Amino acid sequence: QVQLVESGGGLVQPGGSLTLSCAVSGFAVRSEIMAWFRRASGKERELVAQITRPHSGGAGSIGYRQSVMGRFTIARDDSKNTVHLRMTNLKPEDTAEYYCNTLNESYQWGQGTQVTVSA
Repeated sequence: QVQLVESGGGLVQPGGSLTLSCAVSGFAVRSEIMAWFRRASGKERELVAQITRPHSGGAGSIGYRQSVMGRFTIARDDSKNTVHLRMTNLKPEDTAEYYCNTLNESYQWGQGTQVTVSA
C-alpha cells in the first residue's frame, strides 16, 4: 500500500527557511518522477518542483516553477525513500499546504504539511 507522509511545515517569518520531507512507502522514489505541489487557501493545487529518475549516473533532472526558482531545492534520498524540499527566503505568497506525489499524481494524496509565512 502506497503512503505519502509529508512533514516539516510550520510558521516562519518572511525571509526564513524550512525543509519539508516526504516519506514514501509502497514504491521506490527513484523509480518515479517525484514532485512537490502546494495549494493555497481558495486556489488550485500547483506544481512547485520536480525531480526525475536518476539517469546516466546522475541524480536526475530538476525543475521548478518560476516563482520559487533560486529559493527552493528539491532532493531525493534514495536510501531513506524520501523526497525533501528545502525552502529559503520564504515569502508570504509561499503560504500553502504542501504535498508530494509523483508528477502524474499517481497516488492518493497525503495529509500535507502547512507552511505559513507571516510576520
